[in-house]
Amino acid sequence: MKTDPTTAELDDQGRKFLFVWLQPGITGLNAVFFLYAAFATIGLLTFVSPGTALVLNANFGMPANEQGTVSGDLVLITEIVQILVFGVVGVISDRIGRRELFAAGIFIMGLGYLLYPFAESVPELLIYRGIYALGLGASTGMLGTILADYPQDRSRGKFVALAGFFNGIGVLVVTVVFGRLAPPAFIEMGYDAMQTTKIVHVIVFTACAVSAVIYMLGLKKGTPGKHEERLPFKELVVSGYAEAVRNPRIGLSYAAAFVARSDLVILGTFTVLWGTVAGVSQGMDPALAAARGAGVFGISQGGALLWLCVLGVFLDRFNRVTGTVFCMGMAAIGYSSMLFVEDPLARESIPLFLLLGVGQISAFFGATTLISQEAPKLSRGAVVGAFNTCGAIGILVAGGLGGRLFDAIAPSAPFVLIGILNACVMLFAIYVRIKAPGPIPVKA
Repeated sequence: MKTDPTTAELDDQGRKFLFVWLQPGITGLNAVFFLYAAFATIGLLTFVSPGTALVLNANFGMPANEQGTVSGDLVLITEIVQILVFGVVGVISDRIGRRELFAAGIFIMGLGYLLYPFAESVPELLIYRGIYALGLGASTGMLGTILADYPQDRSRGKFVALAGFFNGIGVLVVTVVFGRLAPPAFIEMGYDAMQTTKIVHVIVFTACAVSAVIYMLGLKKGTPGKHEERLPFKELVVSGYAEAVRNPRIGLSYAAAFVARSDLVILGTFTVLWGTVAGVSQGMDPALAAARGAGVFGISQGGALLWLCVLGVFLDRFNRVTGTVFCMGMAAIGYSSMLFVEDPLARESIPLFLLLGVGQISAFFGATTLISQEAPKLSRGAVVGAFNTCGAIGILVAGGLGGRLFDAIAPSAPFVLIGILNACVMLFAIYVRIKAPGPIPVKA
């Protein structure tokens, strides 16, 4: 009697959750808690953009022509800390597991938020941003590692897209509730702009602390490999970059991370700032202007969410290097389209910000799916850590340079810079597709 291969794989190699095949030992409940983590981690980390706009305008009363440089410097601090953190937490996670690091990271990120609005100077604000970045590095590093741990290879694109959908919902909820609705609501209650900023940040800290408890309760303990299979510590330390030399597809994923991770930060930081500065220049209260700026970011994330439905299926049906070529091309188009935006708050700009969201999510999840496929099981944390470190270096470059371009040339300049970088990585992906294309996913 002929055995149905799908049923055999289900019996021997894991179970199915919704439309995604999970690795052996991963339960549906683990997957549910992970999707909450995808929702909460990415949603809460993006509050730093409207939060920064609130602090700079309401607490510091900073002139608009100085905010781009300070915002860029805050991004620089974030990425310097993350460059130091990603490799360390990746190696540690391959030895002790993901869950505890994940929970600690989201709590420390919340602590940074708690301190943020109490800063009385820019140097003090930079210190608190560093605390935020420490938690950010640990939590996002573990999010990416678990994203590679849980699905079978034939479902990676769909699982990445499913996680991305919850990422996007988290971003929209946090942006709309804490960035757009909460500040005007507290102002209407009679609080001034500074009090409003502090209240909103305390609420976000509480959400981070609660999420840390949830992560500990529901995510899988330990590491994918058995204890006796774990690589020596020294080997883990060098494996992240050694794998890029051995496998050109990992090298491509690192290059894609360099621009794809900076995509989200550039989008989050400078769309909010662009909308806020435009609102203030039109005579709005700083808190209301920050809310309008957060709304611009929300529009782009709406476009990203709609596009994920297409992207997940596409990435599981075609060679993933081919998918990277396509995704980086979409990102180049989306970011370059910001050249045509005159007023970010105008209705006619909405289609371009939707296209921007499509480009951002394409680059990010094209790179993420590729590294998820290629990272070896026993050194996955270290490899994903190196992937994230490359992304942090990209953000370091793009954030610092982008802030100065924003002030010196035009608000659209940081986006055009990222568009050009995405086009360069697309050309590299075409080269890798020809020389080392890798496998085509098995159909589920």
